[in-house]
Amino acid sequence: MLTDKLNLLTPLDFVALGLLALGWFGVAWLIEHPVGNRKSTSMLMRQYRDDWMREMVTRQPRIFDSAILSTLRQGTTFFASSSMIAIGGGLALIGNPAPLRDVTQDLTQDPTPEILLEIKILLILLFLTGAFLKFVWSHRLFGYSAVMMAAVPNDPDDPRAYPRAAKAADLNAQAARSFNRGMRSVYFALASVCWLAGAWALLLGTLAVLLMIWRREFASHSRDVLQRDDA
Repeated sequence: MLTDKLNLLTPLDFVALGLLALGWFGVAWLIEHPVGNRKSTSMLMRQYRDDWMREMVTRQPRIFDSAILSTLRQGTTFFASSSMIAIGGGLALIGNPAPLRDVTQDLTQDPTPEILLEIKILLILLFLTGAFLKFVWSHRLFGYSAVMMAAVPNDPDDPRAYPRAAKAADLNAQAARSFNRGMRSVYFALASVCWLAGAWALLLGTLAVLLMIWRREFASHSRDVLQRDDA
């Protein structure tokens, strides 16, 4: 019964899982819907993606732009492949959790039921699966953006040039947003690994991941560079 399996979890486990879920949804909302003028690094990059596509209209030849987009697509391919490998490893552990049981017993000093180990692995797999789907969709959107870039007329005076460049920028930004969501899923999957060492470890791992994401999006040197006045 599901209730019998949930009884294996302590109140602290539920608190840690609640923080994980709240942090997952909360940080995503904060990054993509900034409060006031405090924009995240991801949102600041959106403006530069628009600028990139406007500059592309008058750049001849456009080999430079295609090379950048190819690099972005390679990144999504790498992380999608890595996520798939990690998912396969997690499924293998569910099929044979004995080696992991010995490790967790050394960490917690208490024997952990195999069903509880499987639940913890499933949480990791949930985030990894979400990451894989986001990376695959990001790769596809970058492909859409590439096609739209190729459809931008070479003549800057063509009335279709800048509207199509704006469409390419929007598709590029959507691809980047999906890629960033996939990366956050990987971060939270790593935080979920801490649960194997207990609820306190999951709490600390979640807080560490939230702090890292917040710093990179709102208090990093790279963000300061993006906000620096070009003048």
